Amino acid sequence: MTEELMKQRKEMLAALVQEPAFVPMKLKELAVFLDIPREQREELKEVLDVLVAEGKIGLSKRGKYGKPERFALVGIFTGNAKGFGFVTVEGQEGDYYIPADKTGEAMHGDRVQIVAGAAQQGKRAEAQVVRVLEHANETLVGYFQKNKSFGFLVPDNQKIGRDIFIPQGKDMGAVNGHKVVVRITDYGSGRRNPEGVVTEILGHANDPGVDILSIVRAYGLPEEYPPEVMEQAGHMPDQVLEKDLAGRRDLREWQTVTIDGEDAKDLDDAVTITREKDGYRLGVHIADVTHYVREGSPLDQEALKRGTSVYLVDRVIPMLPHRLSNGICSLNAGVDRLALSCIMEIDAQGRVMGHEITESVIRVDRRMTYTAVNAIITDRDPQVMEEYQEFVEMFDLMKELADILREKRKSRGSIDFDFPETKILLDEKGKPVEIRPYDRNAATRIIEDFMLIANETVAEDYFWQGVPFVYRTHDNPDPEKMKRLGVFINNFGYTIRTHDGEVHPKELQKLLGKIEGTQEEALISRLTLRSMRQARYMPVCSGHFGLAARYYTHFTSPIRRYPDLQIHRIIKENLRGGLTEQRTGHYERILTGVTIQCSQTERRAEEAERETVKLKKCEYMAERIGEIFEGVISGVTNWGFYVELPSTIEGLVHVNDLRGDFYVFEEDRMQLRGEHSGRIYKLGQKIAVEVAGTDRLTRTIDFVPADVSFDKEDGGEEV
Repeated sequence: MTEELMKQRKEMLAALVQEPAFVPMKLKELAVFLDIPREQREELKEVLDVLVAEGKIGLSKRGKYGKPERFALVGIFTGNAKGFGFVTVEGQEGDYYIPADKTGEAMHGDRVQIVAGAAQQGKRAEAQVVRVLEHANETLVGYFQKNKSFGFLVPDNQKIGRDIFIPQGKDMGAVNGHKVVVRITDYGSGRRNPEGVVTEILGHANDPGVDILSIVRAYGLPEEYPPEVMEQAGHMPDQVLEKDLAGRRDLREWQTVTIDGEDAKDLDDAVTITREKDGYRLGVHIADVTHYVREGSPLDQEALKRGTSVYLVDRVIPMLPHRLSNGICSLNAGVDRLALSCIMEIDAQGRVMGHEITESVIRVDRRMTYTAVNAIITDRDPQVMEEYQEFVEMFDLMKELADILREKRKSRGSIDFDFPETKILLDEKGKPVEIRPYDRNAATRIIEDFMLIANETVAEDYFWQGVPFVYRTHDNPDPEKMKRLGVFINNFGYTIRTHDGEVHPKELQKLLGKIEGTQEEALISRLTLRSMRQARYMPVCSGHFGLAARYYTHFTSPIRRYPDLQIHRIIKENLRGGLTEQRTGHYERILTGVTIQCSQTERRAEEAERETVKLKKCEYMAERIGEIFEGVISGVTNWGFYVELPSTIEGLVHVNDLRGDFYVFEEDRMQLRGEHSGRIYKLGQKIAVEVAGTDRLTRTIDFVPADVSFDKEDGGEEV
């Protein structure tokens, strides 16, 4: 087909589908309608495919052609620094590639309408943004750059692929290097940059605290409480009032402790344990926050808006004001506190044989730390055991039960991803002075095990009562992702069994057990985690895949998580016989919105926390350029390999920095091999690297191989 004929047919077909009377047709129907012979239908399809790719004609899932907007899809746009992007449509596994010239006004995070072309063999389907339905970014944070007569913002978020134009007189006097907040006034188009005005100058990029403040603003994390919230908080009592004890079970004589990190101030869970004839009596006592945060009050509305407390490297942004979170709601030692208790009778096999959920009043005997408890149950430190001698028997009993509960979970297939967290120590100016792994110990596992069993017990109880509730759900992995994971791990000699595309959590647990201690452990663990869906809050109980649990909820942290506070409210109303038909209907109406809001704020908090850690790691290594560290290759790609240091810091050795040879990426073995030297860089291999540079904007660290080598027995390999 000549170019001229192609052009004519494209114009004719594009005009045809826009006719008001045109009804969507399949290829055969369209050919008959246009009186095109059978032998020319392939040419017709070729023209239609081009028009679909250009967004001028829409193609339905059933293969019908029509107006683009008739078959438009709605999804979330994910931008890229290079200008192109992708759109994820809810309910569809694959995403759509959006070329840079077809993004329209879309910016990262926007809800958009797209017209998709036909997917090519082995490639993503391509699409065009036809309309932005909802903008995600009303404000942006970034570096201000000044020109003679105007300025522009370079966004911190690299997924915002364009700078923001700032007209003269709209910059609040910002100068080069200032970090600023900009309100967008015009979202621009494919050819024209967005436009905005500076609304806040955060300070110079190098000023102490400005880096974290930029992340706080970028994620829209609320720091200040509205006046009406602070006024309500100011009226809260400092101690439990006598009238508040009515109708509560008095547990103040039970030996009770809290076990938390050294710097924790919002203590929302306490535990008690005794040995019984048939096993154990475990009490998990959770702060009764709903007694002070009443539904619909300013405190409640602000807590729902925040959704969760956010734990950044240098600060905590609490869900509730300190007067509550560190005061009357916190289970501080030596004072009366209101609680909601889940008291469980557990047999020697870890089965919950009976339980009671009740409003209570408790008095914590000791505020313990993970470090001190671990020193008792693991290290048997004589000095610490002497200091807490009246509690040693209690802690030993806790460890005994926790081991039983953990083994029971393991036997049913619960998956435990034991990635070390990062501990970052800052000086008074917010500068990182030490970065190290923060590993779980036996004491942290005890609390995890006790909170898990309480969460499961409460969830199962309220599921069978059939009342409206909030569950923590984790859906089964997508079969396609599991299939890809299976193909990948095959290269390392591992397999996972599936049945009709479904995998049992026990299979993934077995896989993690097999790779423990191997060179490929870190990579396969991370890939397995990424192959699973994200956990979320739902008003329906669909089970928790990762925990291999049929029933699961979040009951144990109402000071810092709104879903826990929400179910406490339902539980207390139910205990008091107040769940009337009217109240049940009320909860049925609001819980979908509550769970969506809480899932979204949880994601926001996680992303902000992750970004502050990456930022401080980058800042820490910027002071160590030229220094040499020993690490382990944690990932291999065709553009280089990643090296993780014992401190949890990770950086990239780019393939261009591997001098003296041309390196080929062998995907089946996850290694880079030098074509001439035979030198291999592979997963798990120990390597010495030199810090070459850092980029605070992208929050990345660059390494180069150091002139230090390891012997073969140390993990190096040369062929």
